[in-house]
Amino acid sequence: MAEKILMKGNEAIGEAAIVAGCRHYFGYPITPQTELTEYMSKRMPQVNGVFLQAESEVAAINMVYGAAGAGARVMTSSSSPGISLKMEGISYIAGAELPSVIVNIMRGGPGLGGIQPAQSDYFQATKGGGHGDYHCIVLAPNSVQEMVDTTILAFDLADMYRNPVMLLGDGALGQMMEPVEFNPSETKPIAKPWAATGLKGRAEPNIVNSLHLQPEKLELHNIHLQQKYAGIIANEVRYEELYTADAELILVAYGITSRIARSSVEKARREGMKVGMLRPITLWPFPEKPLAALAGKASAFLTLELSAGQMIEDVRLAVNGAKPVYFYGRSGGMIPSPKAVYEQIANIFKGKEAVKHG
Repeated sequence: MAEKILMKGNEAIGEAAIVAGCRHYFGYPITPQTELTEYMSKRMPQVNGVFLQAESEVAAINMVYGAAGAGARVMTSSSSPGISLKMEGISYIAGAELPSVIVNIMRGGPGLGGIQPAQSDYFQATKGGGHGDYHCIVLAPNSVQEMVDTTILAFDLADMYRNPVMLLGDGALGQMMEPVEFNPSETKPIAKPWAATGLKGRAEPNIVNSLHLQPEKLELHNIHLQQKYAGIIANEVRYEELYTADAELILVAYGITSRIARSSVEKARREGMKVGMLRPITLWPFPEKPLAALAGKASAFLTLELSAGQMIEDVRLAVNGAKPVYFYGRSGGMIPSPKAVYEQIANIFKGKEAVKHG
């Protein structure tokens, strides 16, 4: 077993990327993820890698496009408004099928908002965010150790599916310190015969492109992408269940909120309330089928988010009207206490309409 060391979440992501074989990082500082950019500026030269602080987030994401097109394992990171600036480039990357890892350490919004943690970028991450029919694979860790593990996984999934992967954290996870260990990726970097690396014995050079002027060809490309996404949905859904076997109420939460939810669920169980929890680890693909299965057993659902309510839409779609879906959320960087969540659970069992109902 590897030795555990105490690390801040942002820095742990950087080291995990290096363990995964990332040697190219392009970014621009913005709180609350600036420590990640700072860490990569120190570590990349030590591993013969490339670090570049771009002149803007727009420039950074296009540098990612270039490095990924040449076959490199490459990463960028930012926080909410910075990710918005990257969205055109992310759509280009998805259209050109370039493996890359994009980290979003979410802050409150809209606009400049504040640097405190939030989960109000869920729609942006899971519904595309940029133009066109495309998807990023979206991973949502809930601890510093999971930030390490999902970062390594992100590079493997990106290469496997030739697709951008987004790691969705928040200001709390990025700033907190916890003990972590680093285990190298079990998946070796795969060959990339499609990469733009010159002729290298080929009669014609590879061309990396997302432009298809003929509508017939563009439709075929879109059909190909949708078939790839169907394969991701079939094989890459990740989630955690807790106390769901006999649960009458299922809490659904991800990221930092799931840690609060777990404390509340365990307190409610001690008080005799049959409560369980489902934590999505992949926000896209979303664990729709597991939630639909639970809708056949449980009486109700409670979705917890640091937003005005975004993931709740996917929960409602999964439940499909079979059972009521309640919502409790805080926004603007406010984080609910386990006591506040427990009170919502207790009120539902008492039949009180203390939370919004879907």
